[in-house]
Amino acid sequence: MTKPTDPILFDATGGVARQFERLAAIMECLRDPVSGCPWDLEQDFLSIAPYTIEEAYEVADAIEREAWGELPGELGDLALQVVYHAQMAAEAGHFTLVDALCAINAKMIARHPHVFGPESNVKSAAQQIEDWEKIKASERAGRAEKRVLDGVAMGLPALSRALKLQNRAARVGFDWPSTDEVIEKIVEEAKELEEARDRLGPEELAEEYGDLLFVMVNLGRHMGLDPEACLRAANTKFTRRFNYIEDALEKIGKAPRDSDLTEMDAFWDQAKRAGVK
Repeated sequence: MTKPTDPILFDATGGVARQFERLAAIMECLRDPVSGCPWDLEQDFLSIAPYTIEEAYEVADAIEREAWGELPGELGDLALQVVYHAQMAAEAGHFTLVDALCAINAKMIARHPHVFGPESNVKSAAQQIEDWEKIKASERAGRAEKRVLDGVAMGLPALSRALKLQNRAARVGFDWPSTDEVIEKIVEEAKELEEARDRLGPEELAEEYGDLLFVMVNLGRHMGLDPEACLRAANTKFTRRFNYIEDALEKIGKAPRDSDLTEMDAFWDQAKRAGVK
């Protein structure tokens, strides 16, 4: 089988443009119908999309852990996803990588008139956010997105999508005036969930649980908190405290399966007192 010989494939020198061109050339070789990689040739947009989401989360994870040595590799993995989708699109005649790059360049310039245009850049962050939303609204109108909630991506994590939906609705006045009303609604939804547990089937129970989660997102929004980030932090804290339990049990020759809730709960409280977060 003929092997790729283009010098750019093996050139680790040069700047951003050269290395991005190299990555695109590597991807093109991997998808070559004759000499490409069998696995890469079997992939399509739907099969690659989960990897794209996963790589984005791995970038976020490296940032949260301040793993700066890992971050270049994770960002490279995410860049590969962009090139992968663009290569498949080019093969299908939809668009090219150049089209995608031109689109984002044009969008960023258009959305920052205070930097690239005639507008003054002496603005507060809040003013810039308001201008940004006006520009995005204009873009949505150009795409014939007429409804307030049009364009909020279905593929977003559920907590993030709930937050975006609520922010959109709030901009047109559909919002509680304060956290007091949100907390009252949480109490109401929790009561409905409790009642559903005893008298409704799985589908109705899931609906009530979803309603409670949705209102919890709204509470975070009113408090200026990102629900996705808060839950990630809670997941991390839980993991570290449970690891503490496992370590404590190991010191006495046991594992969680050999313990019970009372003993593990005591170690959990010990982890809290020790400041494990």
